[in-house]
Amino acid sequence: MTVQVVLVHGIRTSASMWRAQVETLAARGITATAVDLPGHGTRMAETFTLAEAFATIDRAVRTAAERGPVLLVGHSMGGLLCTEYAGAIDPPPIAGFVAASCTSIPRGVGLRTYRALARTVDALPDRGMWMTKRMLAATLPEETRADFGAGGYAFDTQDLALSLLATLDVAGAVARIRVPLWFVNGQYDQLRLHERLFTRLAPHAELIVVPRTSHLVTAMRPAAFDAVLALAIATIDARHASDPQDHGVSAQT
Repeated sequence: MTVQVVLVHGIRTSASMWRAQVETLAARGITATAVDLPGHGTRMAETFTLAEAFATIDRAVRTAAERGPVLLVGHSMGGLLCTEYAGAIDPPPIAGFVAASCTSIPRGVGLRTYRALARTVDALPDRGMWMTKRMLAATLPEETRADFGAGGYAFDTQDLALSLLATLDVAGAVARIRVPLWFVNGQYDQLRLHERLFTRLAPHAELIVVPRTSHLVTAMRPAAFDAVLALAIATIDARHASDPQDHGVSAQT
């Protein structure tokens, strides 16, 4: 059975941020499902709730699991949500998890500062889009530059979503994850704040730091991120070949 990949986007963006990964995986014959969380992308009119965010992830995972072992991949806010989901007391049917740009506990001064900054940018003319476009033009290669905004930006959802992230028990969830796990961060990612804590809580996890890369590691260095996905898929394939009934619940060895 072929590994199935489920991709969960970060805050403000949408499933469109995964275009490069979806295309690369499709070229390898691997099915990838990129979801839109409530309040984002095609679901912009909906109100963001944690319950529906987790339900969205769960629906995609369980549908994919009918076709093969599932690799769950989340970026930033999506990575934090997937961490909570993957570390549930009743483990979901995933065979591996790539947590990108999300080794930070969303609480305290850091979260308050991030929310204040986001509100300040949102209050600018055109909601700061000129700044966003200049930043993307300066940091992302041309082939992925348009992907983050192709599905629209969830300006009205951002502050609510950030406030709800503070209710997550991310540290507790990380400690409960038993499937093969990869933490992927850009060298200059501001959300590496609790990277050492996360690796202590999940000693079986692999930490991959991509040099000269920011928080937007999936789009800034797509080939490097694709290589991580290839590693994760090969790991799951090898485990599944040795035990077709193994859905990855035990710790990576």
